[in-house]
Amino acid sequence: MRRGRPPKRPAVEREAFVPASINPEPPLLRLRAAEITTEGSTQLQTRYVAGNLPEKLPIDNLPFIDDWVELAGDNGTLTEDVIDIAPAGKRKRTAADAPLLAWIPERQSFLDEMMRLNGRGSEGVTCSCGGVLPEFRCCDCHGTQMFCHECTLQKHVYHPLHRIEMWNGSFFQRITLKKLGVRIQLGHNPGERCYNPRPSAGDDFVVIGLDGVHEVALDFCGCASAQVRYTQLLHMRWYPATVSEPRTAATFAVLQHFHILSFESKVSAYKFYHSLARRTNNSGLIGIKDRYSAFMRMVHQWRNLKQLGRGGRGHDPAGVNATAEGELAVLCPACPQPGKNLPPDWEQEPLSIKWKYALFVAIDANFRLKRKAVSSDTADPSLNAGWAYFVQEHRYKSYIADRATEKQERSTCVSHNVVNMADIKSSRGLAATGVGTIDCARHDMKLPNGVGDLQKGERYINMDYIVCSALFIFTMSMINISYDIACQWHKRLWTRMETMPEWLCPPPHVNKCRTNFSFNWSRYVGQTDSEAPERGWSNINRVASSTKEMGPGTCRDTLDDHFGDWNWKKITALGRTLHKKIVEAVKWAKEHSEALVELETTIHPTLIAQWKAEIESWEEDNSSPNPFESWFNPVTQAAVRLQLIELETQELQAGINVSLHTDISPSGLITSGMDLKDQQARLRSSLADVSLHDTDKQKATIQTQITSLQRRLDAWARIQELYMPVVCQLRHRSSEASGKSQELKPEDFNLWLPSHLPANTPVDQKLPGHEWELRYAQALDALNEVRSHLRLRSHMYMYKDKNVRGQVGSTRAKRIIDAVESRKQASVLKYKRARNALLSLGHRLEKCGWEATIRPLLDSDVKPLGDMEQQGRGTISWIWLESRADNSCTENERMQDCVRLEWCKARARVHRWSEEVELLLEEMRRVLVFLKWQGAWWKERTALRTLDLAPAQEGLTAYACRQSALRESLVA
Repeated sequence: MRRGRPPKRPAVEREAFVPASINPEPPLLRLRAAEITTEGSTQLQTRYVAGNLPEKLPIDNLPFIDDWVELAGDNGTLTEDVIDIAPAGKRKRTAADAPLLAWIPERQSFLDEMMRLNGRGSEGVTCSCGGVLPEFRCCDCHGTQMFCHECTLQKHVYHPLHRIEMWNGSFFQRITLKKLGVRIQLGHNPGERCYNPRPSAGDDFVVIGLDGVHEVALDFCGCASAQVRYTQLLHMRWYPATVSEPRTAATFAVLQHFHILSFESKVSAYKFYHSLARRTNNSGLIGIKDRYSAFMRMVHQWRNLKQLGRGGRGHDPAGVNATAEGELAVLCPACPQPGKNLPPDWEQEPLSIKWKYALFVAIDANFRLKRKAVSSDTADPSLNAGWAYFVQEHRYKSYIADRATEKQERSTCVSHNVVNMADIKSSRGLAATGVGTIDCARHDMKLPNGVGDLQKGERYINMDYIVCSALFIFTMSMINISYDIACQWHKRLWTRMETMPEWLCPPPHVNKCRTNFSFNWSRYVGQTDSEAPERGWSNINRVASSTKEMGPGTCRDTLDDHFGDWNWKKITALGRTLHKKIVEAVKWAKEHSEALVELETTIHPTLIAQWKAEIESWEEDNSSPNPFESWFNPVTQAAVRLQLIELETQELQAGINVSLHTDISPSGLITSGMDLKDQQARLRSSLADVSLHDTDKQKATIQTQITSLQRRLDAWARIQELYMPVVCQLRHRSSEASGKSQELKPEDFNLWLPSHLPANTPVDQKLPGHEWELRYAQALDALNEVRSHLRLRSHMYMYKDKNVRGQVGSTRAKRIIDAVESRKQASVLKYKRARNALLSLGHRLEKCGWEATIRPLLDSDVKPLGDMEQQGRGTISWIWLESRADNSCTENERMQDCVRLEWCKARARVHRWSEEVELLLEEMRRVLVFLKWQGAWWKERTALRTLDLAPAQEGLTAYACRQSALRESLVA
């Protein structure tokens, strides 16, 4: 047994065993449990139990192993065998289940073989030509055979970039084919001789390939029929770095490799090029030709040419310069594209059908995609120039410059930082603080001309221009726009853009905005969640570290290319995506329909008809009363305090004075007592946060809070004895029970409010009545605070995930989130205290019906709206369904309003999921129609442009046919 192996879990061996000294009926089963310890030793335990072996086994005393065990083979080495007596269906374990464990014993053999390959491999090495003592071998050819000088040159006529090693008597050292005498002749087939070769400038040509950076001897063709030099390189599938006197080129293979690698891994050109340099020589002792700048330029051009080819510009007789804005963008097949995937008479359809042809777009900004103020549009121009996803830069900057002095409008909705701080957002050292985008809201794809740089935050003038630019090519009569700050953005939209078409359909935000603008309650939007840009950022953010260092043109063109790749990957996955969505939509539509039917069985048909008429009226005209808002004003603690003060004022005017203190009225006593109760809770929380090693200043602060609260408690208690004399006896009994004097602990001082008095304790009934009213309002206030903190916490998490990077920023964000969580927990405790007080007072005052609104608050209830608010899935906590009724209406009216709100939301969920099913079926149809149209479009390209040379014409035709076949395969 080899030692030092990892431990094996016990394996059990079973065999029939019948001792001779006992009755053979019934037989015994011998169980042996063996395991290998970490030290390499074995442990074996044996025991006997009554039982029989399986009947299917043909021979006796055959070992059976539950899982797997290592047994000694014939040669004394360890082998793995598995004999399974588990129930049918249990998979047998083999060595393939633990391949790393199987490799460990062979590790030395692997290392020995790799060491052997550092030498010539075998004794008596000869060349294939019969020559003795060959010196050269190729790292890239198949096998490890060695060749002589002549054979090496002969075999690498077709492989001029292979890496050659030469045996110097002790080890292999790298040598280039250029030093061996290989010259690459362009303009002729490999091996053919040119009668007028023209060496490259300085006979110093560098080729960047997949295996490294190669220095080669290269001759251009100087014959009378020779083409220009860069064309000669392109015929060899080498991409020239310049068009005049090229001295550097990159193979098509390395450009294609980096192109795909940049999409998937977001690797930078800098890291990729230097990895090729290390592949050339990893010792770091030999200087490698620095062609990084040339490689960056070639990649930039390669990206542009690929986009032009895929956009069909190579087949257009008008040429590249006739490319229209947005023409190189990859279009979404599932979105409505007039003339491509919509019926001919779609504009004449009634609204009940036409709504399915609406375009859904989402607006958002990304502040990770910054760009430093390096280079200029003159030195680094954009090759796309508005042909793909970025807007046309010159007109865009002119528009922004003309309105540079306009001040950003202030937000009135939860103080949006992106709005209120747009004008003061730091842009030091940055040419762009981020980008704004317009996305297809349902399919997560970027729209043509829907991306633009943000010079100073998310200003309206930037976003307005980008929206206009993206929607300019769409001739749609219905467009649904989602924007996370639309509740502010839309207010003066028509003033800012008088020529804009009327399409606005904003998304949700705070309470008022949520009910007025939420897609959950709006007709004809299905289950569009409008979070498409957020999902796309996770893919593109990884390239931000590279693009922020680029010049303006390279940065925009690189992002254009990445957006195009993102769109194409979305298209190839549309079949699976839409199928998954339709299955889910049908399920949820059925479940919500059944839930609505069940809910309506508990509601009078007359009320349902009335509510239905109201909601249909609001759907037709949003100026009508919103059925998704409560009809009653909310009850707040401040409002109840004011009401009680006004009541006492009226009593004083009528000559009735029940106050026993000149400054404190009965309601004032209860109000201040409840405030003191809250202060006790805050002090208790502060004491819980005290560490073992507080500073003197922290200790002084805590002690000041303790003494200050104690003074207020003492003053309040003296006034309380005037209104509630019974508390003197209660405090006296409490002090007698406690015995000796205790440490000063104002947080534990019993206030003996009416809700804390024993059941039969005599007290003026006005005091419990005042506390009831205040506690009821306090509970509603606390519940509203809980909801507010939950919203704020969700917002902070989303902001952190989207914008915060690095340990410092994450730590600061976590501290803020923890503070919000602490305030939320304090509000939860306040609600529970208020409800406990209501329970006590309810028995004394014989109150009933209030528990339908002030329900028990469990930990599972304290959760954000979540998927129910965004997608209509799952269950929603009752805290988001409370009626917010005031005291001027009866409990029946409150409950009816709560039921009405729930019915309206349940009906909306049913309609949204039903609409989602219809939308998905329409999108599936549009995808198929669009791909068929696009396939036919590519077939038309085959005869659109005629070239003089047959090979060039064949290449155009082949490319178009391949693109057409690709679309047909997507349809299939």
